[in-house]
Amino acid sequence: MNWIKLKDEATLKEIKALSHEKPVVIFKHSTRCNISTTALSRLERTWKSDGIKPVSTYFLDLLSYRDISNKIEDVFDIEHQSPQLLLIQNGICTYHTSHLGITFEEIKKRIPFESLSES
Repeated sequence: MNWIKLKDEATLKEIKALSHEKPVVIFKHSTRCNISTTALSRLERTWKSDGIKPVSTYFLDLLSYRDISNKIEDVFDIEHQSPQLLLIQNGICTYHTSHLGITFEEIKKRIPFESLSES
């Protein structure tokens, strides 16, 4: 996975705009939490983009950027969890989950398949 670091409000605004073009995933990670590390590792090991539309993936270090996490909560009206994954499409959070509920299979169910005419 090619994580893009989420460090500021400007990037959060870019995410919201980009989500009108393609799905965006935000992974909120706590570097002090074993469950967060496990969820992140499992997601990275199982992520396969074959057949799904291109997705931009953003990574938020919660300990370094807690203010951005709070802003995510306000912008998308989603209560903070750690770890947490949000799927943003068309400017809104269409799916979110936390802890060991974070799986590629669940994300894949919510991302449109790429049509043959787009390949």
